[in-house]
Amino acid sequence: MVEHILKTGLSRCFDSTGREIDCSDTGQDADLGIGLDEPEPRFRLESDTVLDRLTGLCWTTSAATFELPMPWVEALEAIQELNSRQHLGYSDWRLPSRRELRSLIDHGASRPALPQGHPFRRVSQTWYWTSTSSAMYPAYAWYVHMEGGRMFWGAKDRDYLVWPVRGRSRVIPQTGETVCFDSHGRPMDCAGSGADGELRPGAAWPSPRFQPVDDGILDGLTGLIWSTRADLGGTADWLQALERIEDLRQQSGRGWHLPNINQLESLVDASRASPALPDSHPFVSVQEVYWSSTSSGFEPDWAFGLYMFKGAVGVGRKQARFAVWPVRMAEERAGSSPES
Repeated sequence: MVEHILKTGLSRCFDSTGREIDCSDTGQDADLGIGLDEPEPRFRLESDTVLDRLTGLCWTTSAATFELPMPWVEALEAIQELNSRQHLGYSDWRLPSRRELRSLIDHGASRPALPQGHPFRRVSQTWYWTSTSSAMYPAYAWYVHMEGGRMFWGAKDRDYLVWPVRGRSRVIPQTGETVCFDSHGRPMDCAGSGADGELRPGAAWPSPRFQPVDDGILDGLTGLIWSTRADLGGTADWLQALERIEDLRQQSGRGWHLPNINQLESLVDASRASPALPDSHPFVSVQEVYWSSTSSGFEPDWAFGLYMFKGAVGVGRKQARFAVWPVRMAEERAGSSPES
């Protein structure tokens, strides 16, 4: 059983030109539908807050608690001020981590990239801050774009929007960040900052996280098995990536597939860069950008990719050439091995 992986929300399949096609046997995200089953309804509106019954997180109903965008440090301070006056009756609001904010994204939706029928109000189609600093450039912090679901970073002295969250999730993993940085990228005291490195919200990682199995590496956090070699045949366009995985599947007799974007992002350690993988990871031939099986709901002739050196979630035209990293589910095999 897969753990700590949310479904992407994508329910349709597309060819490399963006034309919708039948999903059957395509190996695309919507064909496989990998991820945790969602409760119905997923969201419960509680006046001015919304409980996400999938993740256990509670969000403000309005995505505009603060009317104006603000720099990152001011965002952390603004959250502290909310807590000092028990905003909406609570004093444990925080700026979401990068994984917490991404948990709201529906990759099959756009303008905004939120699940159909969501109860949120005043969602702007722009960037929202997270509490997670960039490991590559600590004067920058991660933000998520609500128009199409991308995640990148911005300079902490720039102005972006803020969406408070509270509660604890056993579904969403920690990001890996343990150190806090100020707006100049200098290490700072985490205590009382509200930064990701202080609060470390989410499910803890197992130790050791990775274990070798006979044909790959088992991730003990998610239950996924990844190819030890993180490069299947060099770069490929998106259609070629799907075809290479299918060839591997046929040759090996194992259920290898092209990972969806949430599976790929689950590997990221936000405290590291070049690559953004956990320390002492066992993978070889790690490449800079990887294809996912997830088409963009914003522009379906594009697909989501993970920028592994940075840890960013972006998109690329399906004719672009990215690397290919096979993954499969651990529970498909029987026996006494760690994956069974």
